[in-house]
Amino acid sequence: MNQNGQPHSGAWVTFTYVSFAASAFLIAIGIFFLPIDLWMKGYLTMGIVMLIQTCITLTKTVRDNHESSRMVNRIEDARAERLLMEVSKAA
Repeated sequence: MNQNGQPHSGAWVTFTYVSFAASAFLIAIGIFFLPIDLWMKGYLTMGIVMLIQTCITLTKTVRDNHESSRMVNRIEDARAERLLMEVSKAA
């Protein structure tokens, strides 16, 4: 979902999956054809796999932090609204 709470379009989701798959495939082909020893190719592959994993973890963490701050803001807004209603009833 995007920031407005609307689900992403199917085209956008497909585009992101295809882009990820294409980039992973192209990196794999590039490493495969590098004129270096097999252990060096393995090291590069391991580094790229770990980079992808940390990118996924980082984006999830950033999103979770953003979502939690939105929930805190909603709770604070609800409290403020309740206080305003109580003040207007008392007046």
